[in-house]
Parts: sequence; C-alpha cells; structure tokens
Amino acid sequence: MSLLTRRSLLRGAAGLLAAGAMARPYIANAAATTAEVWWTQGFVPEEDDAFNKLVADYQKASGNKLEASIVPFAPLRQKEVSAITSGVVPDVMEFADFEFCALQSWQNNLLDLTDIVESRKDHYGEIAMVSLNCYNNATKKRAQYGVPMKMAATPFHIWGDLIEKAGFKVADMPKTWDAFIDFFKPIQEKLQAQGMRHTYATAFVVSTIGVDPINTFNSFVTAYGGKDIVTKDGKYHGSDPQVRAALVKALTTLTTMFKEHYIPPSSLNWNDADDNNAFHSKLCVMDYDGSLSTELPHMKNKQEYEHDIITHPLPLSNEGKELPSQVAVFGAAIPKGAKNVDVGKDFLKYASDPEVLNGYLKGGLGRWAPPMPDIVKNDPWWLDPKDSHRSTHTQMAVNGPSFPWYEAYTPAIAEVNNSHVYQVALSDVVSRNTSPEAAIDKAVKRAEEIFLKYPIQTT
Repeated sequence: MSLLTRRSLLRGAAGLLAAGAMARPYIANAAATTAEVWWTQGFVPEEDDAFNKLVADYQKASGNKLEASIVPFAPLRQKEVSAITSGVVPDVMEFADFEFCALQSWQNNLLDLTDIVESRKDHYGEIAMVSLNCYNNATKKRAQYGVPMKMAATPFHIWGDLIEKAGFKVADMPKTWDAFIDFFKPIQEKLQAQGMRHTYATAFVVSTIGVDPINTFNSFVTAYGGKDIVTKDGKYHGSDPQVRAALVKALTTLTTMFKEHYIPPSSLNWNDADDNNAFHSKLCVMDYDGSLSTELPHMKNKQEYEHDIITHPLPLSNEGKELPSQVAVFGAAIPKGAKNVDVGKDFLKYASDPEVLNGYLKGGLGRWAPPMPDIVKNDPWWLDPKDSHRSTHTQMAVNGPSFPWYEAYTPAIAEVNNSHVYQVALSDVVSRNTSPEAAIDKAVKRAEEIFLKYPIQTT
C-alpha cells in the first residue's frame, strides 16, 4: 500500500476540482488545530451517523480536529443562547430554530460568513441565499451570518391504512384546503367507534412551545390569503383587511377544531417532537410537520413506509389556486468569541461543498432537502418516484412554488415568533373564551409594537 503525502493529496485534489463544479475541494491548513462544533441530533440514527462521517472525513482531509457534540434540538436552542449570553461559545453552532440567526445577527453576535456563502452562490437557490442574509443593527446592513446546510418544506403525513380502516378511500381525499382537512373528521369518529378511542383526526400543534405551532398557524394564514403578512421590505401588515381576515379565519379554524376534539387535548402543551410521537403511535390519522422526521423512523418497517404512510403535498386553496410552501433553511454559524475561527470556517467551507453536502444529506436518508437545486438536478436519487416520501418533500422544498420564512425579511418577526404571539391568541380563545377577532386584534397590536423595535435601513 502506498502512502499518500500531503503534496500528493494536494495534487489529487486539484485534479478533482478541475473535473467539475460538483468535485470536492481540498481543505488546506498548514498546522493542525482543534475546533469545537455543536450540531443538532437527528430524528433517526442515520442522521447522526452522517454527521459523524462528515466530521471524520473533514479531519482526514484537513488534518484538523473537531470536538463535535450532538445535542437534541430543543436543549440545543437553550444551550446556544446561554453560551452567547455568557460569552463561552463553541467555534461552530448549527442553529436549531428559525429565530436564532435573525435575532443573533441583529444583536451583532455572529461572524459574517459572506465569503463562504458567496463562494457557493452559483449552487444555492434563492431561498437559501436570502434566508440567512440577516440584518445587523450595529453595522446597519445585511450579511450572510449562517451557511445554509438544509431545507425543509411542510407536507402532510397521513396513515393511509387508517383511512381505509375507517371505511374511506385515500383516492377520495379532497383537493382544496378546508375540504381536505375536514375529510379526516369523520374518519376519527369511525375509528373511535371501532375502539380506537385515543386516535384523533389531526396532530396539529397548538401550544406556545417550539416551531411546529408557528409553522402550522403560518400555513393556515397563507391558505386563507394572508401570505403577505410580512413582505420582503420587512414591513408588517397584520392590520391590512385581507391579512386580518386570514388571521381571524386561521385562528377560528384551529380553535374550533381543538374545542370539537379533532386535535388531541394534550397538543396545547406539546413540544416539536410530540406530534411525531403521536403519529408513530397512531394517535392521529394526519400530522402536519416539516421535513421527513415523521416518516423516516418507520423506514425499516416496509409495510408502513412503502404502503401505509402517505406524504402529501399542500392541497389547493379554497379558491382552487396552488399554494406555495413556506420553506425553512437551517445552517451553521460562528459566534463572536469563538477561539478557532479559521478551523470553524474551514469546516463550513468543506461541509457546504456540493458533493460533500449531497453525501451528508443522503447519509441522513434525505430527511432534509438540499439548499442547492443543482444537487437535485444532478442526482436522480432525490426525486426517485420509488420513494414517494422523499420525492414529494424534495419537490415541495426545492422545485415547487415556495417562499422563505419571514425571518429572512426582518428580525422583528423572529421576536414575534419567539414570543408565540399568535399561539398566545389561540390559548386565549380556548382557555379564556376570548373571541377570535379580539384575540387577533390583541396579537396584531403586540406584533406592531415589536416591529417598532427593529427599524431596518434600506438602500
């Protein structure tokens, strides 16, 4: 066996780079050093295995060492904010929510990673480029404060076998929003009459905890014509008559379903993993959740994964128009105060290379869609119809009509969401018998107050 010297590795890597845009670049580093990396735990072991392989491959290619920690996403949110507050930070942190990058960028707590992202701009899609291009209140301008690594749309996840058990047909699912959701109500009633007393029509999350209730409410508002509640200029339009009507209708629909027991009562206290657990246990017929975290735990059960579970795209609006998916972009940042910035940036350059990133996401079984459309275009695995779950989600996130989370436009909405302003309104309706109109007016007023705290200078 021949030994590979550093010089021979460099020559080989140069040849690979010249071979095409998808080739892996060599990571040059004169002296081996160590960086601390925090990453989000996956919903299936293969996600963590893929990250560990990414770390091992980087260490082998660079000579650097990574002290990598994998942390469940809910504790990671708290850990990262606490680290920045205390000033004792790692060198790289993958952020595990939508608010983190927007708020920490505003507060000037993250390093500008524009050089990394710009080097990939020919590969990244528009949503990936704008989502982490956040506004810094100290510099009064935007910059790339996160390196996009993953994207997720939000499909419906459905137990097709439960539909049939209730005496209905999958093919009869309606095509428009309200009719589609109402379809599951009599299914619940039939199943409960058959003895499945704890199985509900839906697993909509209506708590004031985590990301899922925000995602759910946003989607109902979009379905009812309120997509432009926040526009690209960072302006809030909650008082606009059309948007307010959409807010009231979204709140009315969700609270009525909750009161009529088509949403599990415990959902009022759920965190982001609880609806997944309800689906796994068949305590709901339909769930609405981002990525493929719902389906992948069933992958080793061929009957369930290939036959019983359906990944369903968004239905049409009630008016019969195609609805865009709100697509989330997750990535990694380098906090100010990091001790080994060079190694941290080196790792993110490596990890965001198209070939490396494709391998990492595929290793995670495709739970996340690539933020680079040419990965999907050049690798048929992503849209392979043999896996209807992966192909449906990828189509929604990468190729379908879509728009970014509103945090791409302003950090103000990050505080609105972090405070769960609309979810508090839902709680007021179901717990205090506040009218949906009054609850929304209170929420809109609160959101308007928050937006005043985040003035953005435009050029």
